[in-house]
Amino acid sequence: ARSLPSSPERRQTGAGAPGAACRPGCSGQHRVRFADALGLELAQVKVFNAGDDPSVPLHVLSRLAINSDLCCSSQDLEFTLQCLVPDFPPPMEAADFTERLGRQLVCLERVTCSDLGVSGTVRVRNVAFEKQVAVRYTFSDWRSAHEAVARWRGPAGAEGTEDVFAFGFPVPPFLLELGSRVHFALRYRVAGAEYWDNNDGRDYSLTCRDHALHMPRGECEESWIHFI
Repeated sequence: ARSLPSSPERRQTGAGAPGAACRPGCSGQHRVRFADALGLELAQVKVFNAGDDPSVPLHVLSRLAINSDLCCSSQDLEFTLQCLVPDFPPPMEAADFTERLGRQLVCLERVTCSDLGVSGTVRVRNVAFEKQVAVRYTFSDWRSAHEAVARWRGPAGAEGTEDVFAFGFPVPPFLLELGSRVHFALRYRVAGAEYWDNNDGRDYSLTCRDHALHMPRGECEESWIHFI
């Protein structure tokens, strides 16, 4: 896999260049992206023969099993879903977090995965007032990449020496298959220079894995009633 520039590699950016720094809190325009723009196939063609056994996706089978257990069982419900899981420990809990922030000026704090996509927070050193933080991510092992501009969340650290930004990007539902991976890295532009946090050259990665859930029978019935 091809990685992004190692931190703290710097690149001078000219004034008025694309992606130039903006004031904290500014956000880019929202754009609609289709599968082919994500480096994926725009359409999938499947040929069905009358004698073939049907092939049902795992996520459909999981939901059918949930409904069946809910209606027919008197016991607590246990089921497995597929979801993205970080392949790295929480960065902010690392003993060298402060040292890394001082060295590369930008560090991932935490990341959360949900049905809506991936979100997280980034901490940067407050070098200058005008700054820009973005997340660069890929669904195709860097054969194609995309960016989302992070939003300024507020000051941090002693006497405002640091800032926190929040980022997020959607994950297409059809990517949530066992073993599929999402890679991302963080870019910080400030005072005409560029800094990266790419997990020391390894990139941050999320892998789709099985996640076991347990729900008491009473909560299942209540949730089903609300759904109806």
